[in-house]
Amino acid sequence: MDILLTHGYFLHEDAHERQVMKPYPPLGILYLSTYLKAQGFSVGVFDSTFSTLAAFAETLAAHQPPVVGIYVNLMTKQNALKMISLCKQHGARVILGGPEPPYYAENYLRWGADVVVRGEGEGALAQLLPHLRQHGMRGLHAVQGIAFLDEDDRFCETPPRPLLSDLNYGWPDREAIDLRAYMDVWKTHHGASSISVIHARGCPYTCTWCSHSVFGSTHRRRTPEDAADELLWLKETYQPDLIWYADDVFAINHKWLRAYADALKARGVRIPFECISRADRLNEKVIALLREMGCYRLWNGSESGSQRVLDAMQRKVKVEDVQRKTHMLQAAGIETGMFIMLGYEGETVQDIVDTVDHLKKSNPDLFLTTVAYPIKGTPYYAQVEARLVQQGAWAETTDRDWLVTGRYSRRFYSFATRWMVNSVALHRARTRQPVPLARQAKLLANVIVGRVGMALTQHERAHA
Repeated sequence: MDILLTHGYFLHEDAHERQVMKPYPPLGILYLSTYLKAQGFSVGVFDSTFSTLAAFAETLAAHQPPVVGIYVNLMTKQNALKMISLCKQHGARVILGGPEPPYYAENYLRWGADVVVRGEGEGALAQLLPHLRQHGMRGLHAVQGIAFLDEDDRFCETPPRPLLSDLNYGWPDREAIDLRAYMDVWKTHHGASSISVIHARGCPYTCTWCSHSVFGSTHRRRTPEDAADELLWLKETYQPDLIWYADDVFAINHKWLRAYADALKARGVRIPFECISRADRLNEKVIALLREMGCYRLWNGSESGSQRVLDAMQRKVKVEDVQRKTHMLQAAGIETGMFIMLGYEGETVQDIVDTVDHLKKSNPDLFLTTVAYPIKGTPYYAQVEARLVQQGAWAETTDRDWLVTGRYSRRFYSFATRWMVNSVALHRARTRQPVPLARQAKLLANVIVGRVGMALTQHERAHA
């Protein structure tokens, strides 16, 4: 084995994930596996999703891989740190990739990692593996797109590696994992099996809070024919009930979308699917096409109902357009979902009131809320960096734990979220989905508690 690829998502160790139970395979490392195998490397995959750290240690002991590549994101950071330590105990070199390590590269390297890949991993690993085998850690300045500690323990970063121009080099190595286990979990908990695919890399939009640490601000797509061939293979091999398109903005390119729809139709493939898009990339023809293709739910990154906040985020969408497109989607028989972000820089109580009003007018089928947190490397992080206070040691915290001094307190946003969720639910109960009066009374009580709590904590500001 030249390299063992893995990730740090352990489903059964995360209480929230156990409640949701909607796991998907780690497509990133499965794409790496396909690419490296095509280059002649011997690749192993340890899929941690349904496994344990103890099983990972057993795998290291049994196979003694010379190199372990770990995909790391914000939610898997702590597990990844434990996995790095286990790898070092078994004499393996560790290469890290994914969106989390690039802006904390020196921290990860001093924790024990040997190399951090900045950007896409395919080309970097194809160059790194033979280099490490022949030269060890010497001469790494010749490898583009990485960070490491040199012989004098100095932190070094090499120039960026060009992004792949051709994404049609193969499909994710799903046969390296137990894909049926994922499908069975979905079937058991949600009544339908689901498989994820991704047909594009990168997002060209400028949302200030969004990280572009892996794919930059580019947008590259596979050919419609190759993407449709993958769907046909998935249909014939696994017979999924649903598809999740993991593209950042699925309907971004209308010409590509039409060609993809035609390619699917020519192959006799129509699998119900869920995706993410933007209001400004939707119109009547696109919505009709999505419905024809099998779209049953579309998520819109609404973020806020305040145009002032959206403009500050550089979202480049209009509140009224989000509302209009939500109604158009529903009229076409497509469920709508929204992501709402509270706490962005400069947000006021009136902005939150506007967001609640926006949700009532839009009346999406689902919406999820979060409180903004600054991800290192983003414009939002740079904007508030001088006011950030870390709430613990680096190894014990993530970017979610930054305290942004000067903004409303966490207690305030807890009340604001309570008010928002229950206000919208009460509005829906009265206008769209009539519910018993007892249920409405409970919602109203939560609305009052949330709004009063906001008033009582509005004076509170986060401080160190």
